[in-house]
Amino acid sequence: MADAHVKKHDYHIIDPSPWPFIGSLGAMIMLFGAVGLMRWHGGLEFDVFGLNLATPWLFLLGLAIVLYVMFAWWSDTVKEGQEGAHTPVVSMHLRYGMIMFIASEVMFFVAWFWAFFDASLFPNEAVQAERVQVLGGQWPPVGIEVLDPLHLPLFNTITLLLSGTTVTWAHHALLHNDRKSLKIGLALTIVLGIIFSYVQYFEYAHAPFAFSGSIYGSTFFMATGFHGFHVMIGTIFLIVCLVRASLGQFTPQKHFGFEAAAWYWHFVDVVWLFLFFCIYVWGGWGAPVFEA
Repeated sequence: MADAHVKKHDYHIIDPSPWPFIGSLGAMIMLFGAVGLMRWHGGLEFDVFGLNLATPWLFLLGLAIVLYVMFAWWSDTVKEGQEGAHTPVVSMHLRYGMIMFIASEVMFFVAWFWAFFDASLFPNEAVQAERVQVLGGQWPPVGIEVLDPLHLPLFNTITLLLSGTTVTWAHHALLHNDRKSLKIGLALTIVLGIIFSYVQYFEYAHAPFAFSGSIYGSTFFMATGFHGFHVMIGTIFLIVCLVRASLGQFTPQKHFGFEAAAWYWHFVDVVWLFLFFCIYVWGGWGAPVFEA
């Protein structure tokens, strides 16, 4: 009778979890909150069943729920792995899941590249955000000064490429059970990620064009801004990995959490290379360069 309850397969049947439902609820609240936030920012109302939801607080509530669910759900996943639930089959499926997630992120950025190329390759058909008129038959639009790609953008490119090197070094150190080099490599990657984010913030603060007013500014800030957001997420991901590495939770045989973070970081690197060459270099070619 005792043998009837022994697990004879490599799959992990998880316990009932509240996180999918709570996470979906938080995402829905954050969606309505985002609309309410934008309406509130524009001085407008957002009427839903007689309630005015034009407020920033609904978005913040949804964001807080989503962040808590992410922490709690991933904490449960880490705990399951430490308890031996992540068998080779389960680990393989976790890798498939991460690959599909990164593939979905690739398509997300394809949309922003598509918008940028559509406007840049057909400038006579593109319109400005506030004035319905052609852009002078050229790209960038008439009157736009662009950022020098060989200044801060090039610096950030080198920074991210270096961070890709340090995270790879950390991975190889983990495979050889070199704990000191693992933590140094992770720490350097985190510092480089923070430097990248600060330089991009500085660049945005001194940009000669705004988000609104031209389709150039809109497509530029959406594409590079979402990439900057992904850099911040990846930096947090790596900070969590550094904490776990310091607690000795990674071994040369079992460290998928670190692998997932490294894959994500390399994805961020590659996307930036496309952004640098397509938007900063090619997209601003021939336009007057802004002199800071």
